[in-house]
Amino acid sequence: MSPSTNEPDLSPLADIDQVIHSPVRLRLLSYLYVVERADYVFLKNMTELSWGNLATHLNKLEESGYVEIEKSFKGKKPHSSVNLTPQGREAFRVYKHKMQQVLDDLPD
Repeated sequence: MSPSTNEPDLSPLADIDQVIHSPVRLRLLSYLYVVERADYVFLKNMTELSWGNLATHLNKLEESGYVEIEKSFKGKKPHSSVNLTPQGREAFRVYKHKMQQVLDDLPD
């Protein structure tokens, strides 16, 4: 709360990271934040996204420097895995902190 007005301080929302704030990308980053690495099958199952939507959102996160995508083969099958970069981990921490500030400042 702002001491002079007793209004919640929503200023941290003004510069919230819009790449992370997307509901789908927020879910993806939340999963990646707690695991070292995840493959596409795991992320697809957890998010229930189509393969195309998953790839689109992961590409956006990769373009932002938040994730690294490693493509390889397991036997003859393609295998893609994703991990947070240090920049992505820090961006997620900042996002989380700003959202906690705003939510903690709201009245019950």
